[in-house]
Amino acid sequence: MTVSGLHEKLDRQRQPFVERKVEWLMFKEGEYSMKRKIASLLLAGCMAFSMCACGGKEASSDADNRVYAVEAGSAGEAAAKEKGFEYNSVSSQADALMEVASGTSDAAIIDLLMAGAMIGDGTSYPDLVHTDELTTEEYGVGCRKGSDLASYINEVFAETYADGSMKETAEKYGVQEALVEQKDAKYEASASDSDVEYIKNKGTLIVGITEFEPMDYQDGDEWIGFDADMARIVADKLGVEAQFVVIDWDNKIMELDSKNIDVVWNGMTLTDEVTSSMECTNAYCNNAQVVVEPQK
Repeated sequence: MTVSGLHEKLDRQRQPFVERKVEWLMFKEGEYSMKRKIASLLLAGCMAFSMCACGGKEASSDADNRVYAVEAGSAGEAAAKEKGFEYNSVSSQADALMEVASGTSDAAIIDLLMAGAMIGDGTSYPDLVHTDELTTEEYGVGCRKGSDLASYINEVFAETYADGSMKETAEKYGVQEALVEQKDAKYEASASDSDVEYIKNKGTLIVGITEFEPMDYQDGDEWIGFDADMARIVADKLGVEAQFVVIDWDNKIMELDSKNIDVVWNGMTLTDEVTSSMECTNAYCNNAQVVVEPQK
C-alpha cells in the first residue's frame, strides 16, 4: 500500500474516534459559546496525528524549538519525554495552562478533556488553542496495591453504568461520549486487611485530587466534577463521607501507600507505572494528551 493510501485508510479508521472526541466536547447548551470552533480544532488535530503516525509531517514544525509545560508525574510529562521535547514540570495541568498564558512556556501538554473545558472562546483561556494530539489513553481509579477497594468501585461502576446514573452524571459535565462501557463486576472482599472495611470503620473515603476541570474542580467551597461526583456515589454506598485532598501528582503513589489518601481519582491515565504500583479499577473514560498553545 502506498503512503498516501495508508493515510486514507488510517483517516477512515480514525473517523469514528474523531467524531466521538468531537461529540464529547460539545458541552451542554449554554456552557460555552464556540463549541463548533473547538470541535473543528479537535478534528484538525486528530488528522495531523494520523499523518505523523504514518511517517508524514511532524506533530508540529516548531516542536523541537519549543518549551512545553507539563504536570509532574503525568501522562503529558511521559509524552514529552517520549517525543524528546524540552519541558518544564509544574504542579498541575491548570498551572501548565497558566505557564502558556503568561508566556513562561511556549506550549502545554494536557488532557483532551481538560482542554475542551478550559480553552477557546467562552472559557478561562480564550486565546489558547488545541493543536496536536500526541497519544490516546484511558482513565482509571487508583487504590493501594492489593486493595479490595478497586473491586468494590468496579461493582459500583457496573451498577451505575447499567442503571444510567453514570451517564447522567457524565452529562452534567459534558463527558458522556468519553465513557467506557462497563461490564458486569462483583465485589470480591479481601480475606484480611480489607481496605473497604478500613474505610467503613474510619467513616471517610479520602480522595486524592488536583484541580482538573471537568473531572475535579471547585465551585465555591465544594469540589465538583465527574470524578468528584462518582467518588461521592461510592462513598454513599460505603456509608461514609467523601473528603477531597489536593495532592502533589508526582507523589500520588506515596500518598496512597502512607494512607494519607485512600484513592487517586482525578482523570488518571492507566500507564504501566500506575498499573504496576496501584490496584486500579477498570477503565471508565477515554482521553488523549494534546498540545495547547497561543492562537496565532
